[in-house]
Amino acid sequence: MAEPRGTFATLAPWLRLLGRRRNRLLAGAGLMALALASALGLLALSGWFIAATGLAGIALAAGGAMTLDVYVPGGGIRGFAVTRTAARYAERLYNHDTVLRLLADLRGRMFAVLAGLDGQTLSRRRASDWLNRLTADIDTLDSLFLRLLAPAAVALLAILALAGGLAIGSPAAGLTVGGLLGAAWAWLTLGQARLGLAASRRRVDELERLRGRLIEQLQGLAELEAYGGLAAARRRLEAIEEALYADQRRLGHFAALGTALAGLAVGLGWLSALWLAALAWQAGAVSGPVMVMMPLAVMAMSEALGALPMAFTQFGATLAAAERLNTLDGARRDAGGAASLPAGAPRLVVEDLSLRYPEALTAVFDGFSLTLAPGERLAVHGVSGSGKSSLAALATGQLAPGRGVVSLAGLPIEAIAPEALAEHVACLTQHTELFDDSLAANLRLGAPGADDARLWAVLEIVELGDWAEALPGGLATRVGEGGRRLSGGQARRVALARLLLRDPGLVILDEPFAGLDSALAGRLAPRLDAWLEGRSVLYLVHERAEQTALPGVDRWQSLASEEAKGFVAPSGIFQDGARH
Repeated sequence: MAEPRGTFATLAPWLRLLGRRRNRLLAGAGLMALALASALGLLALSGWFIAATGLAGIALAAGGAMTLDVYVPGGGIRGFAVTRTAARYAERLYNHDTVLRLLADLRGRMFAVLAGLDGQTLSRRRASDWLNRLTADIDTLDSLFLRLLAPAAVALLAILALAGGLAIGSPAAGLTVGGLLGAAWAWLTLGQARLGLAASRRRVDELERLRGRLIEQLQGLAELEAYGGLAAARRRLEAIEEALYADQRRLGHFAALGTALAGLAVGLGWLSALWLAALAWQAGAVSGPVMVMMPLAVMAMSEALGALPMAFTQFGATLAAAERLNTLDGARRDAGGAASLPAGAPRLVVEDLSLRYPEALTAVFDGFSLTLAPGERLAVHGVSGSGKSSLAALATGQLAPGRGVVSLAGLPIEAIAPEALAEHVACLTQHTELFDDSLAANLRLGAPGADDARLWAVLEIVELGDWAEALPGGLATRVGEGGRRLSGGQARRVALARLLLRDPGLVILDEPFAGLDSALAGRLAPRLDAWLEGRSVLYLVHERAEQTALPGVDRWQSLASEEAKGFVAPSGIFQDGARH
């Protein structure tokens, strides 16, 4: 279990990430400060102008002579009003755009982290939990700049500036107001954060539990109804909801307390400023309009302090989200070594392998060994759950064995640089991974630099050329999320075409012709055979008897312990329903 970290240490990785857009953040904070300064100036100048015109009117009514330039302060008031409106609009627009960019940075970083997690780590949590990390936790972190750092910093600067301005007319007023508002600022940030820390942290965990339970209930709705477990499942959801509501009410009370204290601090501040300014006026230190201006300027600080209570009451949620994402970042295995792989077909050796997934009832492997010679084609067969996919993950460095050695070209798999593995090892898994993008973009995942002519060539090999030409947008046609616009066989062939764009030394094919009819598989097998020439090939199949189209298998090996010796076929002729 990870050791507890301080608040700054927890937020430090995310502060560094914010620092990459330092200029945009400073510009956004500047717009926020400009809007607040305009509000302060508008209220203060309006107070001065009203008082000055009132005194001028009294003087004129008494028969005295007095001049007052109404155009300059009137223009200033209009300027502050327009600037405040424009700055507020620009600040909201600009800062929200910045936050969206930051969220994209955060999600890109965490998606890379998730992609680098090994199978054992991924198996410790539900898929909904990982999705929650990528979405809800990162959404919670967007408050770090927009609601926490920037407003608090701007409010503190405004308090210092206001106190300094008041001190010019009355040092006592400046010190008193600065002290009152400074104490209020400290409570509204540090105090409110401490007050709501536990409840806001719990809400993050409870929301994750609620999402996970709800997804499970929806997925298993038929079974729960059939076995009479729906009422119990509903009660569990209601218990989580009740806990969430209780914490939400508690946080609402804390935020209301903070808002009341902010209002009280501003009220005491302007009352103190009025009293001390009146004393200064009585002593002849300030004029009457300036005396009125001073407390009105303090009243404008309610805009600076008003947003702090709610944001900092929820600080625990931001901290908890950062802790969870830090844990996720720390869950990555060492990124691997720096060794490169030689060109050509490598030797794959698995020796005395043991592997058990967390909380699994049985081990996947226990003393399993396998050798694939350079240029050899080995077909490993086993029933579902026997470890075929785990073997592929071990051979590609995505999974670390509990005991034993997995080596490639004489190098331990953990010593090989991930970039070298990605270049020299290609894997066609059972699950066809397609993204909601164009057909060309999905193919170019295998070879980013491939031109259209090469894409059409591999589509012809898998007999999808005519189909792709008939599409409305050709190669630019979107395939839908997960390839849902394609049939299962088409999606499988697109994945195979993507594989053919690569030039690996080791090829791992997990049920390569799954979902294809035997006639089509028979036509594709010779073409695949030609592409596999000179490469080391590891086939992963369910049953030997069903794989009559696998091209050029040299040897079979079972994942069942009693059959682990392997079977070498004489002269490439296979028995038991394999190719004759």
